[in-house]
Amino acid sequence: MLFQAERHEALTATRWDDDLARAAMIAIVADIESAQQLDRLWPTHPRDDDAPTGLRHKSLYLGAAGVLWALHHLEREGAVTLLRPPAASMAGMHAAYLAGPDTGAVVPSYHLGEAGILLIAWRLAASAEAADQLYACVERNIDNPTNESLWAAPGTMLAAWHMLQWTGEPRWHELFLRNVEQVWRTWLPDEQSAGHLWTQDMYGRVRQHLGAGHGFAGNVYPLLRGAALLAPDRRETLYERCATTLVACALIEGDQANWPSNAGQTERERLLVQWCHGSPGIITALVDFPRQRSPEIEALLIQAGHLIWAAGPLTKGYGLCHGTGGNGYALLALHQRSGDALWLDRARALAMHALLQRDRMREQHGQGRYTLWTGDAGLAVYLWQCLRGTAGLPGLDLL
Repeated sequence: MLFQAERHEALTATRWDDDLARAAMIAIVADIESAQQLDRLWPTHPRDDDAPTGLRHKSLYLGAAGVLWALHHLEREGAVTLLRPPAASMAGMHAAYLAGPDTGAVVPSYHLGEAGILLIAWRLAASAEAADQLYACVERNIDNPTNESLWAAPGTMLAAWHMLQWTGEPRWHELFLRNVEQVWRTWLPDEQSAGHLWTQDMYGRVRQHLGAGHGFAGNVYPLLRGAALLAPDRRETLYERCATTLVACALIEGDQANWPSNAGQTERERLLVQWCHGSPGIITALVDFPRQRSPEIEALLIQAGHLIWAAGPLTKGYGLCHGTGGNGYALLALHQRSGDALWLDRARALAMHALLQRDRMREQHGQGRYTLWTGDAGLAVYLWQCLRGTAGLPGLDLL
């Protein structure tokens, strides 16, 4: 078996309904706006309160920057009408982070630190100061030794790529390629898997992760996003290494495929099916891998989708990182890649279940979960994507 049954639950019988989904999205946004406090932050949810500092979050992943981006995005898309402009709330968010960082220490992290906050600050207000601060932040994170996307260059280099797309300024092109050199230098052949892997040294453990949260998939994602900026021979090597490594590390049973959290992992009872570890993140990370270049990869992605559907919604909740919403986004990516309406139908079915999970969690804790990657803001964007039938992860593909 390629997933842990106890980590999943039976899918709700509630069928997808456009009107219900739209009304739920609007209600979630209204609740988010009403819960914003005078200092422009949101109360921390008990499930996100891991830090002993008691500080409320400002980051893209877990805090106000991600929530404000989601509100901005939905209004820009014409999905909702807001009471207050997100850009006004975003002003001063970087300074607030420096005074009280999410993790207790100021870090350049794209997801949990300065880079993500500064990127959203620029996106909402196009501040020259934010751009200069972001450039310096990405630059000083190039040599971060963790070799993964949450803390290191594979995350912060994505900010440089987005800024290049928005501004066209040569400095962002140059900065992105400097990050590529660092990521490429640490991407080494692995005899055991017969592929190429990165080694992560973080949280007191040395591992070779494969997933989108901390490992291989998360590291190749920005390389694939910026593949057009690479020299032709390096671009070809990138595609070859991606295909060889993913094929070598895949676990297949019937029409289903999954990847272990760590290279060489043998305990099948510990296999995960969520965005940060397992098939969902592999699918979303390969959104820019050339279609039909590798029949083996195309087959594996479809098998990964079948696994996600067979496993069902995650008991952890409805979030993007390790919840039902993130798994649904992988199915939206398959719909975009294959054109098969089956994957859109299944993504919508998971969205209905995610709404049920949100209701249950709200009843249990007496409050919403005001975050992009674990809570309500991400769910609102997911509902909108399901309504439109489009793919793209918030804060990564969509900005």
